[in-house]
Amino acid sequence: MNEMFVTKAWAYAIGLIKVAGLEPTEDFKKYIELEKQGKATTEDLKRYLDKKYKAKGETNT
Repeated sequence: MNEMFVTKAWAYAIGLIKVAGLEPTEDFKKYIELEKQGKATTEDLKRYLDKKYKAKGETNT
């Protein structure tokens, strides 16, 4: 995917998160940077987050 598009899309997404009064976690920010560099995909991030939160006993909704 085009790096400029990915960068703009994540800037928009982070803006929405902050409007909700939240702050992205450090893990989330690391995956964003990996995706910007082409070293990870959004699907990789989803799998990571699913695994992390399922390990804590939360269900996937």
